[in-house]
Amino acid sequence: MRLTLPIALVCSALAALVAAVVAPSDKAPGVAPRASDSGDLRPLPVGRGADTQAGQDVEARRRDDLEAPRPGGTTADPAATVITTPPADAPPGMVWIPGGTFRMGNPQPASNQLDEGPMHLVTVDGFWMDATEVTNLQFQEFVEATGYITVAEKQVDRDELKKQMGEGAVASLPAEAFDPSSICFNSSFDPGTIDKSDPRWPYSVWKVVKGADWKHPEGPETSIDDRLDYPVVHVSWDDAVAYCVWAGKRLPTEAEWEYAARGGLEDSTYPWGDEREPQGEHVSNIWQGDFPFENTLDDGHKTASPVKSFPPNAYGLYDMSGNVWEWCHDWYRPDYYEFASRRNPFGPARSFDPMEPTIPKRVQRGGSFMCSDSYCIGYRVSSRMKGDLQTGTFHCGFRCVVAAGDALSRN
Repeated sequence: MRLTLPIALVCSALAALVAAVVAPSDKAPGVAPRASDSGDLRPLPVGRGADTQAGQDVEARRRDDLEAPRPGGTTADPAATVITTPPADAPPGMVWIPGGTFRMGNPQPASNQLDEGPMHLVTVDGFWMDATEVTNLQFQEFVEATGYITVAEKQVDRDELKKQMGEGAVASLPAEAFDPSSICFNSSFDPGTIDKSDPRWPYSVWKVVKGADWKHPEGPETSIDDRLDYPVVHVSWDDAVAYCVWAGKRLPTEAEWEYAARGGLEDSTYPWGDEREPQGEHVSNIWQGDFPFENTLDDGHKTASPVKSFPPNAYGLYDMSGNVWEWCHDWYRPDYYEFASRRNPFGPARSFDPMEPTIPKRVQRGGSFMCSDSYCIGYRVSSRMKGDLQTGTFHCGFRCVVAAGDALSRN
């Protein structure tokens, strides 16, 4: 079911983009906000009483309340043996990521990167991950086998939309506002309207395009006939999950994603190290130049590129930096790292985005061809983004994982 109106979709997606430039500053150090069932935030001191057994029990109950449940076959026990050896043969197109412990996050986040901290130790068990983002060809096979229809291809459900916007706001919208559509770059924006001192400036460079969907990336006049090896885009989180279920996989957790992206390197900025262009070579598909005014196309790509266009990281994973954003399993909260489990974390129990507290968000990782050093810098391994789980865009896709425990349960 599609919940969000195209106009609302733009607001949601753009608010996320704005958040990459202007960060909320309402976090108190040493305090993890707690979400009630109604979605409000209340201070939850972290660490008090931890020296006593009673205190440790309280801490465990707090985390149980705040964190999402783990699926079967995944442990939160820090004393359990870490799975480092693959328990079965690799599924086609996937590579084994050996389990281990790493420092997750950003040691010195800038003012617009506060949700990347605090840096903390995390242990994950081994898993298989798709070597590439899911391609148009792979998604096409899924659709042909199941008849699945993506969010961007559906009419908006008015009744569901009223729950987010209110009956009056929905009643005032024109009929065409409910037509199937998705979000694309507005290449005809007026440069004179861009004032980067205004955090709302990104609203000028995005637009809703009727008929844009995974088969028509830039609108109804475009197709994927010559892009079957490109990452599928215009897929919502729900669309990505539907594919995963069909394929017998799931979306990676945020911790799994970052661990894999780092490729075994310690505290690196990018999947290959700390230089964005090692030896002057472009090793990812991002925006070159002053976004959104000029793209010099030095890396050879204006929009998405075919998977495997650039070298993989040490684990054999392609496009973990740039090309298209990738959906993760986790709900988004900017404060999650303050109370997250240290073993196989599966994200918070609920979403909370201070910019749009009424709209549930899921995590996106990896950056895209729209990221530049003058904008979101989302291509860093620690960078976090979020999106309305019912929203697809022309620069977001996904890849899948299979956990070691899941493989064991199958055999």
